[in-house]
Amino acid sequence: MKVIRFSVLLILLTMSSCESWLQDIGLKDIQRFDGPCSIVLSDGSLVETPYSIEVTIRTEAITYRDEEGKLWSLFREDYESFSCGGN
Repeated sequence: MKVIRFSVLLILLTMSSCESWLQDIGLKDIQRFDGPCSIVLSDGSLVETPYSIEVTIRTEAITYRDEEGKLWSLFREDYESFSCGGN
């Protein structure tokens, strides 16, 4: 019984370290980018957040928090591009 538990734990640890593999098979759909981040909206205005953002790989929707900690989402048609960290 201990061998089975250890094997399952080992498999889970191996899978969690292979994010790209999990994305390829559709088990991981969120990609996180460390902040601060800037998002260029479709109208040309700029949204800046000191926090990290998350992008849904399948739909390309962005989820971010503003300076007050309020959660926002932008769909692909709402923004042109984004950059995070020192990029």
